[in-house]
Amino acid sequence: LVSFREVLVFCGETIVPERLTGPQLSFNFTIRIYNIGVINMLQEFKKFALRGNVLDLAIGVIIGGAFGKIVTSLVNDVLMPIIGLLLGGIDFSNLEITVKDAAIRYGAFLQSIVDFLIIAFSIFIFVKTINKMKKKEEEKPPTPPEPSKEELLLTEIRDILKDRI
Repeated sequence: LVSFREVLVFCGETIVPERLTGPQLSFNFTIRIYNIGVINMLQEFKKFALRGNVLDLAIGVIIGGAFGKIVTSLVNDVLMPIIGLLLGGIDFSNLEITVKDAAIRYGAFLQSIVDFLIIAFSIFIFVKTINKMKKKEEEKPPTPPEPSKEELLLTEIRDILKDRI
């Protein structure tokens, strides 16, 4: 069971010792401590999960996984058969070297290299496009701030004095 000091530390509340009596007290406070701990943990998780960076990262991972599957299919089902035909009818998925009982499938490795090159090139183009867009935003001259009320009033006074002279 939980001692009185542990209850004070976990709950973070001021508790009057005179009101605490009997073994029933320890059971009730144990449940309350558990509930407060779960609530605090859920609140912290909510703050963490709803930050913009975490959501962006999660979306990026999901889209990246789907993009990887598309590129793998493109390489395995479209590009490698065409490259194989151009090289004399070679099927890259079946290329392997057998050493004793072990088969080294270098054809699958070549397909993975082509996968990587396509994904790396796609990411390069994407980042280059984003950087161009950011550069254009930076090149735009900032709009001058609107004059304050004091400046407007001083301008009016100056114009009135010019008209009098």
